[in-house]
Amino acid sequence: MKGISLIIPVYNEENSLEETIDRCFKMFSNVSFDNEIIIVNDGSTDRTSLILERIKEQNNIKIICNEKNKGYGASLKKGIKNAIYEYIFISDCDGTYPIEKLPEFSEELLNGKCDMIVGARRGSNVAIPLVRRPAKKFIGMLANYLSGHKIPDVNSGFRGFKKEIAEKYFNILPDGFSFTTTITLAMLTNDYSVKYIDIEYFKRKGVSKIHPIRDTSNFIRLIIRTILYFDPLKIFLPVSGILFFAGIGTFLYSIFFMEKVFEDTTVILVMAAFQIFAIGLIADLIEKRMK
Repeated sequence: MKGISLIIPVYNEENSLEETIDRCFKMFSNVSFDNEIIIVNDGSTDRTSLILERIKEQNNIKIICNEKNKGYGASLKKGIKNAIYEYIFISDCDGTYPIEKLPEFSEELLNGKCDMIVGARRGSNVAIPLVRRPAKKFIGMLANYLSGHKIPDVNSGFRGFKKEIAEKYFNILPDGFSFTTTITLAMLTNDYSVKYIDIEYFKRKGVSKIHPIRDTSNFIRLIIRTILYFDPLKIFLPVSGILFFAGIGTFLYSIFFMEKVFEDTTVILVMAAFQIFAIGLIADLIEKRMK
């Protein structure tokens, strides 16, 4: 059914929940397309559940509850499964994203101009904490290289996409914050049309759920794992090349400085380079046959 299902995962957002839902209803009151609002309460332990019960009695809103905290991605997947419309839009409940821009973004999807549209946090007002900016920059550069695309914002939580495409990748979409990064890489490496529009990003209300060191490490592992799934040579070729040239460097060093033609380290490095290259070719052949 053509329309937009807005999914908002919620975990201990009592300070911003009512305001966010009010903004959603006001925004949808002025649109011409069919829509629904789905709130996924991810095991909140504050007053979030009580607020949702009161809101549910007053408004036509779909509320899904996880008995315990399962994660951002798990909540989104649950919301997607329960959505009735062809297109999904996701946003956060912490007041950081300009939810009022959803109609503008949704028109791009409903008119078939792209398969996914993303709000890139590059506006004049972008309140990303300084401690997270270096990691965000590094993750972006790594994602750009491995995906072969220039990605303005790899993990923005303000985006819309086709429901059927997201469901296609449910087996690799993680339960944590890496959901958005994974779906970005999955769609770009499979030649889906992804459009970016600059947005503002405001200071959040409440306490952030992101742990900079742990989640950055998870993001990096996730990016590498996703590219291994879709384009393994992007990983294996550079590693093989580094080992090969390290072996050549060791070979030249052993000749000129150690007066040895072959040194054990040289043989090990060169053999490892060829083995990794061969594994990469096999992985690439498997990936091509799976398509």
